[in-house]
Amino acid sequence: MRKPTSRVSRVCVRGPLQPFAAGFRSRLSDLGYTPLSAVNQMRLLAHLSRWLESAGLGTADLTDDRIEEFLLARRAAGYTGSVSPRALAPLLEFLAARGELPAAEPSTPGSPADELLAAFHRYLLSERGLAASTTRAYVLRARRFMAASAPDGQLDRVTAGDVTRAVLAESAALSVGSAQYFVAALRSFLRFCSIEGLAGADLCAAALAVTGRRASSLPRGISATDAEALLRSCDRRGAIGRRDHGLIVTLLRLGLRAGEVAALRLEDLDWRAGEIVVHGKGRRDERLPLPADVGEAIAAYLRRGRPKTTRRELFLSATAPIAALGRGGVSSIVRRACVRAGVAPVGAHRLRHTLACEMVRAGVPLAEIGQVLRHRGLTSTAIYAGVDLDGLRPLARAWPGGSQR
Repeated sequence: MRKPTSRVSRVCVRGPLQPFAAGFRSRLSDLGYTPLSAVNQMRLLAHLSRWLESAGLGTADLTDDRIEEFLLARRAAGYTGSVSPRALAPLLEFLAARGELPAAEPSTPGSPADELLAAFHRYLLSERGLAASTTRAYVLRARRFMAASAPDGQLDRVTAGDVTRAVLAESAALSVGSAQYFVAALRSFLRFCSIEGLAGADLCAAALAVTGRRASSLPRGISATDAEALLRSCDRRGAIGRRDHGLIVTLLRLGLRAGEVAALRLEDLDWRAGEIVVHGKGRRDERLPLPADVGEAIAAYLRRGRPKTTRRELFLSATAPIAALGRGGVSSIVRRACVRAGVAPVGAHRLRHTLACEMVRAGVPLAEIGQVLRHRGLTSTAIYAGVDLDGLRPLARAWPGGSQR
């Protein structure tokens, strides 16, 4: 039987976007769109071009307001698909790369609070070396504190009572973990304000720690049986299965964080030396040995699973538009593997705990475990000491009047 032919060539484009049709079709191919899946994008381009022509407009008129007008007209015409700004993202990015879109309007000066938060954002990135995602989370919580305690941006009038009330309000509305994260962000913000001389006093100590009960404070991994089940759940006969298998093997054997796996690039693999470069927390790059099974799984993905693209990230999405997997994408792959394997769903970080717990049970010293996990200090690794119950049992004192177990 003959394979179905693409209808992309039948899409008739007229109007101001007609000169860009061929280039956009080629760009869609680079992004991983098949000829058939690119049809909708080409039709969207044709519709936008006709709309611009009917209104006497060109690409230089494609401001945010104009785009919203087009989408409203598209909905009014009865279209139910591709009616959000996200649908236009590939086309707009293509036009922007060629300088066809109008320049962004100059932003109006922000309020004093906005300027302060922007400075805090720069401080976290440049001075503290935090990841972009952590920086955004800290700034968001600092903004919440400012809105409640200093909406005018004047920190010199903020008191310790204001800080305490903000923490109490978060504790009452959020979970223990979320409240603890808020305290960490707030302390960082208050420390920044003190360093910059923006606050009357250092109020970090007023952000009291939030405590809560947990079933167990010990780090938990998954069993060797469950780990093997995760790997077996990946169908390595297909591209997605090879990607998932390579990603999960990397997590299990190297103990990387989800963000570190998402940040891996092709040039980070040194096949001759058998090493891999990991971009860790605090913008620290470290070289780790590349185990044979990890290398084999990644090589299988590169040969017969990774999409043909110019992107340099190692692990990519499987459907168009081809993009790098974020930290959330890595964890989603692990959770989907858990569902396939019939084990309790866990996130990517649980696989990091799995490696550490296995080393503890194998008698590996904590200092060496810390080196493998790339902890900055032994304090971070010390939490795994409680996992070795057999090693801790001789240290326990006998219960008065009872026998020691």
